[in-house]
Formats: sequence, C-alpha cells, structure tokens
Amino acid sequence: MMEKSYPQRTCIGCRQVKDKRDLIRVVRTPEGTFCLDQGGKMNGRGAYLCPNETCIGLALRKGALAKSFRMTLPPDVKESLTEELKKIETENIEHAWTGTESRPDRLG
Repeated sequence: MMEKSYPQRTCIGCRQVKDKRDLIRVVRTPEGTFCLDQGGKMNGRGAYLCPNETCIGLALRKGALAKSFRMTLPPDVKESLTEELKKIETENIEHAWTGTESRPDRLG
C-alpha cells in the first residue's frame, strides 16, 4: 500500500524541501505582527522554517525572512521569533519524554 503524501515546502533557512507538517510557519498577520504558526492555518503572509535556531539564524543572516515578507524586519522581531522557537523546542522535548503529541492538529 502506498504511503500518504504530504504537501512539500522549502525551509527558507537551509533550503531543504520537507513535508509541510515538519516545518514551522512564520506569519506576518494583516495587523503587521509576526509570530510562529504551528498549525499552519493563520491568516497572513507566511514563510516556512525548520524548527531549530540554526535555520532561523540562517534565514535572518541571509535576509531570506525579510525577502519572504517583502519588507525590512524590525529588530525586535528577530528576538521574539527566537524566544517563541525556544518555547516550542522545550515543549517538543517535554512531550517526547511523556509520549504525548505536541501538535494535536497534525496527525500523521
């Protein structure tokens, strides 16, 4: 039996193509705020990143995040995205130890 296929997206940091469900979406909302969208359903312009600090750092250094959003990023956005990612990483580590799913909206 064939495996189920998932939509593919490219990480703007490392440029690797991965399943959409394995990446985290960075969103600029219509109000102009930036946040990480784990569910992948928020309104606004989005870009995909691997869920690690290395890819966020690469995307920021290369200017890929600014290019994706077609604007210059405010300095506080870089810090807030890194902080949000650290929270997500610690949640994922905690859930790995307990055996529970950290993203219930993504079944697979």
